[in-house]
Amino acid sequence: MNLSLTPEIEQFIQSQVESGKYSSSEEVIMVAIKLLKAQENIYKGRFEELQREIMIGVAASDRGEIVDSETVFRLLQQKLKQRWEQAS
Repeated sequence: MNLSLTPEIEQFIQSQVESGKYSSSEEVIMVAIKLLKAQENIYKGRFEELQREIMIGVAASDRGEIVDSETVFRLLQQKLKQRWEQAS
């Protein structure tokens, strides 16, 4: 696989090697790929978690367990006020 990098990216990679943190350009790129993979795993996990939470909400709504928006905002304002008072 051949990669074309912008001069800015090449300069960044070279600066990382010159700093002594990494022994080669390849190592910098491998670390970057590992970080990207970890970030993607986090994103996937969070997305799946959100899907589960949505399904819980849909099921609750189907059972008639819903709260109108005015009540939600009033409760959120109360919680915010409590936290603000606790922090003061």
